[in-house]
Amino acid sequence: MKGPLDGLKVFDLTRILAGPHCTQILGDLGAEVIKIERPIVGDDTRNFAPPYLPDDAGQDSSESAYFAGTNRNKRSITLNLSDPEGQALARRLIADCDVLAENFKTGTLAKYGLGYEQLHKDFPRLVYCSITGFGHTGPYADRPGYDALIQAMGGVMSLTGEPDGEPMKIGVSIADMMAGMYAGMSILAAVRHQQITGEGQHIDISMLDAHVAWLANQGMNFLATGENPPRLGNMHPNIVPYQVMPSADGYFVLSVANDPAFERFCALAGCENLLEDDRFRTAVERVRNRDHVTETLNGITRQHPSTWWLEGLEKVKIGCGPINDLQQVFDDPQVKAREMVVEMDHPATGGKPAKLIASPIKMSETPVRYRHAPPMLGQHTEEVLGEMLGMSTADVTALRDKGVV
Repeated sequence: MKGPLDGLKVFDLTRILAGPHCTQILGDLGAEVIKIERPIVGDDTRNFAPPYLPDDAGQDSSESAYFAGTNRNKRSITLNLSDPEGQALARRLIADCDVLAENFKTGTLAKYGLGYEQLHKDFPRLVYCSITGFGHTGPYADRPGYDALIQAMGGVMSLTGEPDGEPMKIGVSIADMMAGMYAGMSILAAVRHQQITGEGQHIDISMLDAHVAWLANQGMNFLATGENPPRLGNMHPNIVPYQVMPSADGYFVLSVANDPAFERFCALAGCENLLEDDRFRTAVERVRNRDHVTETLNGITRQHPSTWWLEGLEKVKIGCGPINDLQQVFDDPQVKAREMVVEMDHPATGGKPAKLIASPIKMSETPVRYRHAPPMLGQHTEEVLGEMLGMSTADVTALRDKGVV
């Protein structure tokens, strides 16, 4: 069965997380992704370890779990872009590609003759996607971008954490991941334009832009009022109760999205008398009286264990859920039913398949396919140069001896 992006060739100059996340999505959808890595060193995340993928003896393999998480469905070749011969090889490969994706610091690739304006003259069909910390324009364009830095500058840290605690970053690299998602969507739109018109274009994705864009309702709350939203810990800025609640034996999440749901909650909890209090009766008043409402409801939810609440709330169609650690996440029957872990044979792990987080994309006619395990450094150099440029083993060996590949 074919993927929706079968036939699309991507020259992948990305590394670390934002760019590789983007190109892995394209690869999962069928694109032929050729990952370009530095000889000997490779993508920096090959050394973001431990942990490593375990081998068939349960010992560390040579491959970091970090790298494996965003580099499946790609073929790796090594290429020294600082060498003029390496730059010439890059151009020859790009001539046969539809998309170039990169996340170098602004202006870096132009030093090698591989900037957008330089390539656009010779390859007008090429879709060229740049992912940087701050974009190619503006006063910060020359600055490097890092996830924690973007979380801080983009405002989300001011919204995250306990009200009286320090600003807190999110526990995953969300600035990188969201920039990669926006980049992937933009590439698909540009490829559609390319197919219709034959024209390429430059896509300029800024991690800071992406971060500001997904401030969503909190960003809109500020624009509507001119007031900085406070940190609320695990509470929702516009809905109460929509937060972590204490139980007799731990915690659970309660999501009461409207007044009928709150009435059902009160019936289950045996506190219908709260509906006679103006501070509880409507969603608006519950937000206005957040502290009193939260303190009152916390006293009620502490009366029963989490299981009692989760079973009862689900029966009356009120949003709720356990607070799972990652062991519980991957053991969850829903996660298993959705096949969110995929196993792939990997040359570094011997006979033990590597476990990877699967794609969340479910398509009825063109499903995601897992064709290539995360590659070893330069694993496909000879293969790709042979296929695309007609080079022999001796040709590639000569290039390797000169440090070009």
